[in-house]
Amino acid sequence: MRLTPQPNLEALRRLLVLLTLAGSLWTAARAQDDAITERLLGAGIDDAPDHAFATFKANRLINGHSVEQMRARHLLFLIQHRFSTIEEGWYDLFGFDGAQIRIGLDYGLTDWLTVGAGRNSYQKSYDGYAKLRLLRQASGPRPMPLTLNVVAASAVQTLRRPPDPEGRTLPDRARLYYSWQLLAARKWSEWFSTQLSPTVVHRNLVRTAAERNTIFSLGLGGRFKFSKRAALLAEYFWVPDEHLIRSGPRRHFNALALGFDIETGGHVFQLHFTNATGMMERAFVGETTSDFFAGQIRFGFNIHRTFSFAK
Repeated sequence: MRLTPQPNLEALRRLLVLLTLAGSLWTAARAQDDAITERLLGAGIDDAPDHAFATFKANRLINGHSVEQMRARHLLFLIQHRFSTIEEGWYDLFGFDGAQIRIGLDYGLTDWLTVGAGRNSYQKSYDGYAKLRLLRQASGPRPMPLTLNVVAASAVQTLRRPPDPEGRTLPDRARLYYSWQLLAARKWSEWFSTQLSPTVVHRNLVRTAAERNTIFSLGLGGRFKFSKRAALLAEYFWVPDEHLIRSGPRRHFNALALGFDIETGGHVFQLHFTNATGMMERAFVGETTSDFFAGQIRFGFNIHRTFSFAK
């Protein structure tokens, strides 16, 4: 298998633009917080904004991040499990004979900054991320129509390299991948929430010259709460046709996931069906090779368990 390197200057330029935008929004958010504080000091606690609570039940929607943050000094132990496709039926017990798994830890440094890391069996990858909340939906004297977060993540795959027929030695940076996301969500009512997730994924090396290093995607997600502790979930990552291979043996598809979550007090269980294999952005955005509508569907689940270290 021959890898074809491509330059990543364009991705770096886009990253600088995204960071500049994030910095501007962060400055505006801090200025807004200062203004709210001044009003509270002058007018009393009754003028405090009423922030939206539990837009989503977990900090993952299904595959991707949600706008939910870990509370300060709270640790999340997250298990994400994905079986093989169900199309073989009883032969492999509807996919149970094969599986991918990710185990991760997420920690709230503050109420507005979460960091996390995980190990994926998918290509034996390690990943890490930071999620920063810029704005928080609120009503009251200083209303804010939505919650806005930015996520920066990176991953490295540690598969043993096959011998190169031309005797080349690939640099370590060839194993690195990056992603950046802007998460914009709104809780429309006690029962219904939606989220938009513009996403950029960059791969330092790709398999063939036909594949792009940098991929753009728009994630769409929603949650419909149908009981006190359970809700339906939907998530879709659309990628423009020119950014993925749409024909041939390495044909790619947009990632679709449908499921529901159950909150039990100490745990949140998410059960879902999806055509994505990996559980990190560069995998489900740019490397989904199963067709959901052709029966190439995988059953999976996420288990969230939170531990508190706060006084």
